[in-house]
Amino acid sequence: MRTLLLIALGGAVAQLVDGSLGMGFGVTSTTMLIALAAMAPASASAVVHVAQLGTTLASGLSHWKFRNVDWKTALRLGLPGAVGAFAGATVLSNLSLDAAKPVTATILTLIGVHLVLRFSRGRRRTAFAAAPASGPTLSFLGLFGGFIDSVGGGGWGPVTSSTLMSIGRADPRRIVGTVNSAEFLVTLAASVGFVLGMWSEIVSHLLAVAGLLVGGMLAAPFAAWLVSKINPTALGGFVGTMLTLTNIGPLLALTGITGGAATAIYLLLVAAGASLSLLGIKRSRKKQYSYTESVDSASAPVEAEQQTKVFH
Repeated sequence: MRTLLLIALGGAVAQLVDGSLGMGFGVTSTTMLIALAAMAPASASAVVHVAQLGTTLASGLSHWKFRNVDWKTALRLGLPGAVGAFAGATVLSNLSLDAAKPVTATILTLIGVHLVLRFSRGRRRTAFAAAPASGPTLSFLGLFGGFIDSVGGGGWGPVTSSTLMSIGRADPRRIVGTVNSAEFLVTLAASVGFVLGMWSEIVSHLLAVAGLLVGGMLAAPFAAWLVSKINPTALGGFVGTMLTLTNIGPLLALTGITGGAATAIYLLLVAAGASLSLLGIKRSRKKQYSYTESVDSASAPVEAEQQTKVFH
């Protein structure tokens, strides 16, 4: 029962993080399952993806309701993403536990570093218009993001959302809605891959799936409130730092770094994460991400107010 409550709590925290940052449910919940429930990396990834069938469906429907989805782009991103996710789940299902641990730890560590560096840049003012990227770039991005999502237990949001934001061809609200809607296809394909390769593992962890799903669904309504109360730049830096600290241990052990040397590295990472987060907060006070969209003259006053936002 204690483990189940911890998993539900992990799902709630992961959903709060994801709702605040637009990314992070997979990597955060996978990290917590490995740390709190002592799950093997492959098992944790399988549990997370099966639970996400419910959370990604709810997220996609919500974004559809608020017209935040470019369905053409979602399909162009989600279908290659599904192929990559199925391939990643198949690869991870056939790796030995000893081999899977450093692979997933490496991916999660890199994602953590990416988040810290991303949010250390703060916010800058820019304009977003048209639709997210299309063509071969979008297909490759979906394929790569789906593969990383399965093998790393998460990463679809950090890989795809961040890349589309950097391209800057659509407003952040539409990018987040499109990416989250496409994620259902990715999660479905990954779950099929895990079911085919790790059915017995999934059955043995059905309570964990339920706990993660319930925790995530209960926390979802509070995510919007949280983002208005906590500085997302600081939260992003904190999440990235925690992902790095939690997952770098197996990599240090693999290279033979233990004892005092490992402790020194942990302390250095904490100091670096805190410093970069503070730098991001400082930069955020000077510049902002913002966007405006063209609106009809009749609805300009209302829609302009609704569509001008701050995004991190």
